[in-house]
Amino acid sequence: EGAPRGPSSRRLIMADGDYDFDLIVLGGGSGGSAAARRAAFYGKRVALVDAGFRREADGTRRGAGVGGTCVNVGCVPKKLMWQAASLYESVAGPAEVLRGNGIAAEGVGFDWPTLKANRDGVVTRTSAAYLKNWTREGIEVVLGFGRLAGPHAVRVELNANGAHADVARSGATRTITGEHILVCVGGAPKVPRGLPGAELCVTSDGFFDLETMPRKCAVVGAGYIAVEMAGILNALGCETTLFCRGATPLRDSKVFDATIVEKLVDEIRAHGPTLTSGFTPAAILKGADGLTIRSETGSKHGGFDCVLLAIGREPLSRDIGLEAAGVALDKRGYVVVDEYERTSVPSILALGDCTNSGYELTPVAIAAARRLGDRLYGDAGWARIRYGPEIPTVVFSHPPIGMVGLTEAAARAEYGDDAVGTSAATMGGMLYSFNERKVSTTLKIVYVGPERRIVGLHILGPFADEMIQGFAVAVNMGATMRDFNATVCIHPTMSEELISFGGGKGWGLKDGKPERAPYLDTLLAKKLPLLSVAALLGGAFMLGRRCR
Repeated sequence: EGAPRGPSSRRLIMADGDYDFDLIVLGGGSGGSAAARRAAFYGKRVALVDAGFRREADGTRRGAGVGGTCVNVGCVPKKLMWQAASLYESVAGPAEVLRGNGIAAEGVGFDWPTLKANRDGVVTRTSAAYLKNWTREGIEVVLGFGRLAGPHAVRVELNANGAHADVARSGATRTITGEHILVCVGGAPKVPRGLPGAELCVTSDGFFDLETMPRKCAVVGAGYIAVEMAGILNALGCETTLFCRGATPLRDSKVFDATIVEKLVDEIRAHGPTLTSGFTPAAILKGADGLTIRSETGSKHGGFDCVLLAIGREPLSRDIGLEAAGVALDKRGYVVVDEYERTSVPSILALGDCTNSGYELTPVAIAAARRLGDRLYGDAGWARIRYGPEIPTVVFSHPPIGMVGLTEAAARAEYGDDAVGTSAATMGGMLYSFNERKVSTTLKIVYVGPERRIVGLHILGPFADEMIQGFAVAVNMGATMRDFNATVCIHPTMSEELISFGGGKGWGLKDGKPERAPYLDTLLAKKLPLLSVAALLGGAFMLGRRCR
């Protein structure tokens, strides 16, 4: 979070009108928290309404909890699981790297309950830290389920005993008013309506409630969440099958570069999980041997003790009074906003996963929230983030994907085939030097125009998640292939290959000829007048000698 603090952060500046608050934030996830804290920094009266989470009679979780999806059932616990899976597969299974390095690893085991307990401890502490930060910064926290009661009012069904975990409603209500209302209610896993047996399955939320590791799991879906969940389970030793409707997962070539996806599929087929493509589930059946998935074509796969549905997410925009307040929703239920997070009602704003901005990512919500606070209360009417492919992201697959900018297909659609060029390479890194079955790394740059401006950079391989952030800065600054060619490599690393595509045959060259580094443009421009004078004097001297 880390909102800046200053002497003005505790000073109250009254809003125009008789409102209880300057800003009411509906939802205490990453975006809502960032917005509330930024407004509090500017001395505004802020109320933050969060419902916490509760359990159905069957144990199903409803709601993410304080801190939102990222903290409770998203980025944080997912990354902890992915880290554990990555560590375990490095010592066991087809991608292990210890024996070749002379490290004995016999008897290594994995205990799911230990990992779950430690992971849940991190989540609980992180969620509690959100509450502590809000209170410390003067934000009034209202725990309960909030609904809009007009363009300036929110009616809250209060939680019993002020709880935020495993909550029950108290039956009491409270209505609060604000000059502005910010809707940050996020989203939830989608469950297919009308799919027989869907109640037998878990979602990505339910994944984090599993007390023991499944023996055999079916993951249904083709998006990044399905790929991540299947990869984690497979790496930890669960017999895992990934079922996807199309030919491959991550099949939108304007979002995920086709070269990267092709290589990821190669890695999946080499190291797992099992990939079953062209499969659309028609029913989930329960029998003596466990769960069976039947496809629309009648084929069956059985013996599963867990079926995980990861077919996408949907906004939590229903039943919170948006439409009654006049806020427009699109046909999928997302709140319609412009680039400044404004809805169809002037006093109501919205950001994050519940909007149609198109980027359901925690850092996007945080950045948008802070800029919104700057715009409303920091005298910065220009402040907003740029929604577009320049936003970097990572898929925590096995191996991970890091990407920023346009895919090759998207670049060709935007700039035309003749304007687009690419550089790509696939290799095995030194980490797998002693392995018979190596995990490959694939690197790809997409550039446009005669200046070869880089508009897309894509990495598949170990540590891609850590590499991409720095390269994203360069891409956002408008770096060109000439800039990359002018940079001295760090050796031996995988990231150096993004600088030296082609090795000695390509680095520093353009069309087979030396390419001058950009920094020499300035240096030579400064020296050129001196060189010219020296050349004139030298010429005059030689002419004088000839005339003697």
